[in-house]
This record gives sequence, structure tokens and C-alpha cells, in this order.
Amino acid sequence: MKPVNEFTPPLLLRNHHVQSILNSLRLRRPVVLQRARQMLRRSSSHILDCGDGVRLQGYYSPRNSAEKDLCILIHGWEGSSESSYLLSAAGHLWKSGMDVFRLNMRDHGPTHHLNEGLFHSCRIREVVGAVKHIEKLFPHRRLLLGGFSLGGNFALRVALHAPGEGINLHHVMAVCPVLYPPHTMIALETGLQVYQLYFIKKWRNSLRRKYRLFPHLALLKRVPRFRSIGRMTDFFVRNFTEFPDLMTYLKGYSICDDALAELAVPSTVISSLDDPIIPSSDISRLAASRWLEIKTCARGGHCGFLMDYRLTSWVDGRIADILEA
Repeated sequence: MKPVNEFTPPLLLRNHHVQSILNSLRLRRPVVLQRARQMLRRSSSHILDCGDGVRLQGYYSPRNSAEKDLCILIHGWEGSSESSYLLSAAGHLWKSGMDVFRLNMRDHGPTHHLNEGLFHSCRIREVVGAVKHIEKLFPHRRLLLGGFSLGGNFALRVALHAPGEGINLHHVMAVCPVLYPPHTMIALETGLQVYQLYFIKKWRNSLRRKYRLFPHLALLKRVPRFRSIGRMTDFFVRNFTEFPDLMTYLKGYSICDDALAELAVPSTVISSLDDPIIPSSDISRLAASRWLEIKTCARGGHCGFLMDYRLTSWVDGRIADILEA
């Protein structure tokens, strides 16, 4: 796929691993917090009724002026509403004049106590329910939705369900969304090991927190013993989900092939061709749709797109431009 040459990072930031790692590194966090400080001052916590007894939590940051566009943002796997990339985007959108809601998915952020059942990536109904509740809860002009990585995958699947649920979504943005999960699993296991180690460590900590809250889930003690993300996920799927095996589960949240064929909400995907976690070859497997626009950049890594040595995100401004248009 021919890249759109919109993003050109400086020389020392062109490596795809540098882009991917710096985006979430603690080194960047003070800068992000400073830029998002006004948005954070306006944040208030809300518990959402997502149906079937499920509760999710997030933070709403309104503008002081009249009714504005409302953008819901969803983080990636083992991220949260406090992840640097999400705060960066939220702060930029808030400054551009939008109300912002930063949604925590189940068992992400400080939410492990809200539901006994464990998070997995096929739990799309509760995220649809959260978006529906947010739409009713907060006055707005237009409802917008954005997501990063797994959050981008969820955002596009919410767009599929929105018309049938009566959700009036105006536009959806997905940055480096997970496309075909079996290929992402292979990339994590065979690529630079820092990514696999990072996600295993984060997931282990999350499951330990869950076990402390729900000690009767005894099998959770065994999950952290695995050294491979594939074996760890396989054990988790067989013991804590309704799926019979790993491959059935992974294909359950794929958005490739005909998965987005019925899309009826204007949506935009921004992906980099050098993403070390989401193979770019899967981009061409997205169903052609007049509702879906795909923008690819030659560089950017995984959700990186850092355009200068102050670690400013190019994609934040691009999201704002597209949503405002």
C-alpha cells in the first residue's frame, strides 16, 4: 500500500522501535502532563452502566463554553485513561475545543474491582454499552470516537454496532488498530523481545491485582508462570473465556476480510507501514467501504508519530483536523 507522505520525523526519531518505545516512555510523561494540565483539571470520574450488570469507568473533561463535540477515547491493551499517548491526544482535542471522555476498558486503570469477570478482547458489547451511556449522559453537538491499537480495533467494532444500537456516531478514528490478531501475536513473539516482555509484565500485574480482589479465581495464580505471550493467552482463553481454543478467540476480534463490510459510520484508520506490532500487510485485508478511509505513513512505529525532539505527537493534530472537518 502506497504511504501518504504526511509524516516525516527528524533523523534521530525515524527508527520504528524508537518511535514505538518513546511514545510510552516515562521520559515523555512530564511533557504530556504539562500540555494536558488544563484538561486534567476539568476531569471528573464516572461509573457507566454498560448493561448486563457490567460497569466501566472513565473521565469526562468538558469545556466551559456552550455545547461542544464530544470525543470518546479508548486506550490500547494494558494501557489506561492515564496512558501518555491517550492523555496527549485528549489534551490536544480539549484545547481544540472538544469535550473529551477517556474510557477505561474492563480491568484497565483502577477498575479491577468493578466486575468479577476478566477482560478479554471480544467483550465488545460492554464497550458499545459504555458509548451508549456516555451519549445519553453528556450533552453534545456531535459524538466522536477514537482509539489506539486495541482501542482502535474496539472503536471500529463499536462503529459496526452503533446504528443497530441507536448510537449517533459522527466519525470514528483508529490509530494503528489491531487488524488480524493471530499475526499480531506472531509479531510479539518473534520480534524485538522488549514488546513481549512489556506486555507480559503488565498483564501479570493486572491478573495479580484481579486475584487479590477475587481470590476464588484460583487458576489466576498459574497464568503468570508462562514466559510466552502465546502460551499465556492460550491458557487464559481455555480457562477464563467461552472460546474453545486460542485461534477461535484471536479471530473473534479480527477486523480483516469482511469484518467491516457492513460499516455505516464514517471512519478513518491511520497506520504506519513500519509498525513492529501490527503487520502492515494486513492493512490491504480491510474490506473496501465508502465509509472507511485508510491513511498510511511510511514511518511512525506503533502509535508513535513523534514529530520533533520535544516528543510532540503528529497524530494528535491529524486526529483533530479530521474530526473537526
